[in-house]
Amino acid sequence: MKKVIEVKNLTKEYKKLKAVDDLSFDVVGGEILGLLGPNGSGKSTTINCLLSLLNYQSGSIKIFGKEATPDAYDIKRQIGVVFQDVAVFEELTVYDNINYFCGLYIKDKETRKKYIEEAIELVGLEEFKKFYPKELSGGLLRRLNIACGISHKPKLIFLDEPTVAVDPQSRNNILDGIKKLRDNGATIVYTTHYMEEVEILCDRVIILDAGKVIASGTIDELKSLAKMEEKVSVEVLDLDDEYIEKVRKLKNVELVSYNKPILLVTYKKGKNNLVELMEHLKKEKISYNKIFSERPTLNDVFLDLTGKGLRD
Repeated sequence: MKKVIEVKNLTKEYKKLKAVDDLSFDVVGGEILGLLGPNGSGKSTTINCLLSLLNYQSGSIKIFGKEATPDAYDIKRQIGVVFQDVAVFEELTVYDNINYFCGLYIKDKETRKKYIEEAIELVGLEEFKKFYPKELSGGLLRRLNIACGISHKPKLIFLDEPTVAVDPQSRNNILDGIKKLRDNGATIVYTTHYMEEVEILCDRVIILDAGKVIASGTIDELKSLAKMEEKVSVEVLDLDDEYIEKVRKLKNVELVSYNKPILLVTYKKGKNNLVELMEHLKKEKISYNKIFSERPTLNDVFLDLTGKGLRD
């Protein structure tokens, strides 16, 4: 696959802090790349360097095979950016907002009109063309923000937390629209803290921490890095410490916790853990209401790799 982004040995320092530390990665054409990391991991700094919004101390960035510089306008015309903070004009209608941003790149009026209508259809704003931003819900405003960023049909799109604080219906609409953008040939760099979105959308994932890549690969490849094999949750009304200790001694058990009424048992390996736990509960004459098993999620892997401590 052709490389759309090539980052080699990128380093960005703020006084004594290395926000990005000798970072290298590629993004290939037609993929949705999830760029993940806890607060302070270097995601935003990396993206701002890619967009030539920040100078950096060393390394190189190529986009579409050309060096990315502040005056590389031929490259910038092919890029769309949707930042987390909504950036639209309050005094313009939905249609006029999209028309303005599209007009920065597309001068031909007929072509621009066609692109605007397609962007409106993509994000589902057909009934809101004449509305002003203050009349829109949070979800509709997010969708307008996306339409403004992609209306000129960029080949490379950066989406930064595009579904923050929106209802489930709007989120589904946004995610469907992102898939359509990829299906229409766009390459997308996607940042979010919602791991379920990454599992739905992304072809490949890079996890950053302290300005370095600490893991990369497909969702399945990353899940294989999980320290645990299976989690079993049991709804039990009352358990004493003696029984919990017995569970800890069962085969393959890694961790046990009981936050009434949920007993959570984490296994490091094994294939019949659920059955064996059910048999043990029966043997000990412990009744339960619900029991279910789940394999590692991307969120489990993320926390394993970056830690569970709070970040600033």
